[in-house]
Amino acid sequence: MSIDSEAPDLPRPEGTAGEKPESEATATATAAPPTTGQSATAPVRRPQGFGAMLARLHFYAGVFVAPFLVVAAVTGLLYTFTPQLDSLVYGKELTVAHVGDTALPVSAQVSAARAEHPTGTLTAVRPGSGDHTTQVDFSLPSLGDNAHTVYVDPYTGKVRGQLTTYFTSTPLTTWLDVLHRDLHLGTVGNLYSEIAASWLWVLVLGGLVLWWRRRRGTRTARRLLLPDRTAKKGGVLRTRSWHAATGVWIALGLLFLSATGLTWSTYAGEHFSKALHSMSSSTPYVDTSLPGANASKADTKKSADPGDIDGVLKAARADGLDGPVSIGVPADGATAWTVSQTRNLWPVGRDSVAVDASTDSVVHRVNFADWPVLAKLTTWGIQAHMGLLFGLANQLVLAALAIGLICVIFWGYRMWWQRRPTRADRRARFGTPPARGAWRGMPSSTLAVGIVVVAAIGWAIPLFGIPLAVFLAADIVIGAIRRRRTTTTPPAPSATGG
Repeated sequence: MSIDSEAPDLPRPEGTAGEKPESEATATATAAPPTTGQSATAPVRRPQGFGAMLARLHFYAGVFVAPFLVVAAVTGLLYTFTPQLDSLVYGKELTVAHVGDTALPVSAQVSAARAEHPTGTLTAVRPGSGDHTTQVDFSLPSLGDNAHTVYVDPYTGKVRGQLTTYFTSTPLTTWLDVLHRDLHLGTVGNLYSEIAASWLWVLVLGGLVLWWRRRRGTRTARRLLLPDRTAKKGGVLRTRSWHAATGVWIALGLLFLSATGLTWSTYAGEHFSKALHSMSSSTPYVDTSLPGANASKADTKKSADPGDIDGVLKAARADGLDGPVSIGVPADGATAWTVSQTRNLWPVGRDSVAVDASTDSVVHRVNFADWPVLAKLTTWGIQAHMGLLFGLANQLVLAALAIGLICVIFWGYRMWWQRRPTRADRRARFGTPPARGAWRGMPSSTLAVGIVVVAAIGWAIPLFGIPLAVFLAADIVIGAIRRRRTTTTPPAPSATGG
């Protein structure tokens, strides 16, 4: 969340001399040794142990991970408003011209779609209602996981349009989704989004702890939650207060986005799925196998009859499945049809039934209320992450989080710039990072426990663990090289008279 050092031993940047330091802040530079005739100054307290180590981690993680977070925030902001963009771009396909009084049988709508698109295998149908069109999916080998969707007016049977979709998503939504997920770079691009999700929670929690520690002695709700408007404009103290206060306000939302983003990431997501499976908390699905008497060998050789869809839908409705649904067409006559609710708005509707088309009877049912708690939480979390769970309010909250994160990162980089030395004899492009070696000030028992905990987290979240290991290794090597240079550099000859 921050790219600024918490370490109070950093020199104050030039141009901020007029700023009064925060009451709880310690001195920012080591006092020079007193000369003859001068009184010795009080020793400057430097950060030690956990605080200094956390400051260094927070600083470097912010510097290197912030660009990934900016990209994730910008692409996520674009994706947030895909429902409105879809309505604008694909209004003709998604909606009907006039809402009629009675819808045609779904089988008649499927026939209209088939007449318009005679190739491909019928795989799913989502009956339209109100001003929404019916969506009929056909699979084609050339499309892979995509489908060719035909949009039919449920009242007239007229085809409104055709699109190539990805799990019901329009081309625009799919493009923005892939942009957010991997920047259209495939496997390599997936690393960016998982790194962002893997480190976001670390930066947020670290920033909260550092801000809490900095405010010790004068902690009030106002000082923790609001920026310091009395600090000098253009100064690092004012920038830090905006950075930290904004971070506090959006912290909970960022932690939520980090956690839910990791649930379907490539590496951490795989570990999460295995954990759910081991706890019997995976998402349950209906059993589509039919009783032996209804699943003869002859049935396995013939395709499902699209004309059966009316009886299947009627059976599902009679069994209590209301609202929008998706009808899954089986690959053969020996497999049951599936009808599943698709309501993503709160309260979520996700009940599913398996229907035997030969008898129009429900042979298996899974209710969302009976899902394992973790499976429910995962579904709710994903829908909220995508901006679907609470409609427009959900979208606005996500937009605020994205904009807030971008602002926090901007202020973090600004602090890094403001802290740079500007004196003629020691200019630098950026601010000084916190000193290394803070871990030496920690108790050995605490350090041992911390190593075990971090190693466990690094295993569960590989794209947190691997970059951290690389950073530590590089930091150790650089530190060793600099120490060697310091010890091998001969002292400058002293000036002597005569």
